[in-house]
Amino acid sequence: MKRLPFTIVDVFAESKYAGNQLAVFRDAGGLSGDEMQAIARETHFSETTFVLAGKPRDNGWDVRIFTPGEEVPFAGHPTLGTAHVIRDEILKGMAQSVTLRLKAGPIPVALESGGIGWMRQNEPEFGPTHPAASLAAVLGLGEESFDRRFPVEEVSTGLGFFIVPLRGLDALKKARIDRDRYFSLVRATPTKGILVFCPQGRETGEDLSVRVFVDFFGVPEDPATGSGNGCLAAWLVKHRFFGGAAVDLRSGQGHEINRPSRLLLKAEEKEGRIAVWVGGRSITVARGEFV
Repeated sequence: MKRLPFTIVDVFAESKYAGNQLAVFRDAGGLSGDEMQAIARETHFSETTFVLAGKPRDNGWDVRIFTPGEEVPFAGHPTLGTAHVIRDEILKGMAQSVTLRLKAGPIPVALESGGIGWMRQNEPEFGPTHPAASLAAVLGLGEESFDRRFPVEEVSTGLGFFIVPLRGLDALKKARIDRDRYFSLVRATPTKGILVFCPQGRETGEDLSVRVFVDFFGVPEDPATGSGNGCLAAWLVKHRFFGGAAVDLRSGQGHEINRPSRLLLKAEEKEGRIAVWVGGRSITVARGEFV
């Protein structure tokens, strides 16, 4: 009977049992996509990843990412957490960087001491803007809760999100997805995730508070979203939200679902192009086998 080794990692976590949970399966090249999807439903984390071979190909590791609902081309915490597992479990700590070959393309991850990793995300693509009224009903908020100085806008660095600026923490805490209105919205667009944020941190050292809703992928609320926060960092730079062409920030997420998370965001615009990095800590919490 084939045994499939896995590691569970908490990503964007300052301590164990926080951040976003990730199951990483190794030597998974013999599995079909349907089998991977079934395993992802069984683990039922926001994402589960599958490293297809025990060695790299063309200087990168082939990896597939699944939510409980379907496969996705890119996601942030699976990228950082999988790189952490490859470095620790396969390469025995002997690497300062790992490149993942995802459906969205190759994503390099720089690995530091203490479990910190940084991924360079794809260059952002900016999509349509939307009036606050089109998101207000979806989020159960009045239009007065939105920061009307800035647009609601679709952004992608490999996975798309509506970036929604709110006026403060009170509005952020009150947001509640109306599933019928949500699915009506996302059926008409390739963008499926909604990220709401405000420029107030909940904990010392945090610059932003964030919540992310991705019910389309079977994740009603995500504890920590590296892909979405990368889109946010790009949006902040494009619209000069903090007044400059670069940001270096700490984002807090996951408090409403008792998984407090800390994400590190950097972005900079030069000659009309925006570069985005997202970082955070990964902590190994369990190892085992599926049979």
